[in-house]
Amino acid sequence: MNEEKSNQNQQSESEQFLIRKEKLEKLQAEGKNPYVITKFFQTAYSADIKEAFKDLAPETNSGKMENVAGRLMSKRVMGKASFAHLRDDKGDIQLYVTRDNIGEENYAAFKKLDIGDILGVTGEVFCTKTGEVSIRVEQLTLLSKSLRPLPEKFHGLTDTELRYRQRYVDLIVNPEVKETFKKRSMILSEIRKYLDEKGYLEVETPILTPFEIGAAARPFYTHHNTLDIDMVLRIETELYLKRLIVGGIDRVYEIGRIFRNEGMDPKHNPEFTSIELYQAYTDFQGMMDLVEALFKRLADKVCGTRVIPYGDKTIDFNNWTRMTMRDAVKKYSGVDYNDWKSDEDAVEAAKAHNVELPEVPTKGNILAEFFDAFVEDKLVQPTFIYEYPVDNSPLAKRCPDDPAFTERFEFFINCTEFGNAFSELNDPIDQKGRFERQVAERLAIEPGARCQVDYDFVNALEYGMPPTGGLGIGIDRTVMLFTNSQSIQDVLLFPTMKSLKTGSDGNGVSSEGENAEGTNGADGPTAIWTADPKLPLFDANMPDYEHLNIEPLFEDQVDFETFSKSDFRAVKVLECEAVPKSKKLLKFLLDDGTAEKRVILSGIHEFYEPEQLIGKTCIAITNLPPRKMMGIDSCGMLISALHKEGEEERLHLLMVDPAIPAGAKLY
Repeated sequence: MNEEKSNQNQQSESEQFLIRKEKLEKLQAEGKNPYVITKFFQTAYSADIKEAFKDLAPETNSGKMENVAGRLMSKRVMGKASFAHLRDDKGDIQLYVTRDNIGEENYAAFKKLDIGDILGVTGEVFCTKTGEVSIRVEQLTLLSKSLRPLPEKFHGLTDTELRYRQRYVDLIVNPEVKETFKKRSMILSEIRKYLDEKGYLEVETPILTPFEIGAAARPFYTHHNTLDIDMVLRIETELYLKRLIVGGIDRVYEIGRIFRNEGMDPKHNPEFTSIELYQAYTDFQGMMDLVEALFKRLADKVCGTRVIPYGDKTIDFNNWTRMTMRDAVKKYSGVDYNDWKSDEDAVEAAKAHNVELPEVPTKGNILAEFFDAFVEDKLVQPTFIYEYPVDNSPLAKRCPDDPAFTERFEFFINCTEFGNAFSELNDPIDQKGRFERQVAERLAIEPGARCQVDYDFVNALEYGMPPTGGLGIGIDRTVMLFTNSQSIQDVLLFPTMKSLKTGSDGNGVSSEGENAEGTNGADGPTAIWTADPKLPLFDANMPDYEHLNIEPLFEDQVDFETFSKSDFRAVKVLECEAVPKSKKLLKFLLDDGTAEKRVILSGIHEFYEPEQLIGKTCIAITNLPPRKMMGIDSCGMLISALHKEGEEERLHLLMVDPAIPAGAKLY
């Protein structure tokens, strides 16, 4: 490492910012302002040059001049000659810069360049004696000055939150991230090609809708100033697309953003991309065949194989299983839906098996809860689960032989739901009744809810809709699957993040040229034990201690021998996600210093979103017996601190210095 880089490592980011700004001001004073340059003519990209001259012998000139442009990523100054690396849209290429080739003044200017500067370079392609295809620079132009240094900590960064907040830096220093988003684009392109080949028409429907429909998803509200009405960001595209089926467009689809004002975890983001498609004169079985063919095609085109890795598993798209929900619940829980003669029987079965009761505890809804508790985490390989209860399927046709169930399926891969499909309900009378019951049930639970029945959609059905198969697929989860990404935030260029409440815009970047550190954006203080003097022990939003209440200390004493048997350990949060159907529970996958990963459930979702906790180091009691919660064994207890401010309860998960290794014992 050269002396310049050593000095930079010893300087704070704010000091480097000021130094770089002074360099820019000097350039501008000399009439060399890089920002006035409007274009640079590129003749080739790095990867294309390397491919074209891969057979060039060492210490050989190609005789080919090229213009390349990109970001300076490294620089080794060695007297009269230097080596550097330039990164463009397709990769990196080595530059060989000498005083003899570009002149003494230009060489002196080159030595003052900083890592991150944007350059335009003209030179001859040649091969070094070590066999690396490079460019012997003859002309060099500074096209844009990088005032902020690229952080070394981005290489192998474990604090993924910073990468998501500053994706532009993530893309600069972690080029493999760009490959994920290239694959995302390829997936979308292949889906469109597949559907276009089958005669589907791509359309666009409104994102702003006039009211909240009666579905369970919670929407975002906004206000239309000109019309002076509240409007809702759509939670689905279904009802508009089916209006088009009524209108005679027999095959239709839309790829677009959906907005749901709900929880966040590695599989959920408040705004996400989905595709919904509808085909007249087919049913949900036809949609199954379409899904299977589409995913095989994506595997072939994106991965080059139908057997792909995902985490520590292997997914085989050659083999798809099809099971009814009743059969799946019976297989994995031993509970037979057909034994329930009433809703009360279902409630008793749920209590006996520690299954959380739904808000409306009917047989059908409880069957779905059994599925969540016992089945979903077993469905690693591609599986269709079909015939869902009518209770939670208001838009699907009833099964002709059993009207308590519907012609609906969801498909699961790697224990995750990827899509939902129906034989679409086209009976306007039945549809109206289901809508009205759904709204009534919602209002009974939440009297202030603003949901309504979409009577215009019912009106459309009254004109007649042909038998139709409909399908919705989560694009983000599909991209996660085919790029082996463990979090939805890895496949969103700009995922939704909680505000850090620092700087002018709350994004964690101050206006003085230095990134904010040490805050987590939570309401109230979060304790951080740290060896870094730059990080505060608490964030800036301290409680009012005069109005703070804490629980009285226990007066009963516990003997030392009993207490010493509690095994307190430092644990690293590898994964964190909301437990389906639970408003309180978060599921943690933890590194406790052993070969096995530990699962602990904690009822802290009211206070934290899962994305805040991934990568954190916490404290847990690890020798408690497993306790079943929502059908999941919770093996231990994470330690939190509780207090009250007035009547409001505050909770803070105990997080400690990340330098403490997983498994370290607390005494």
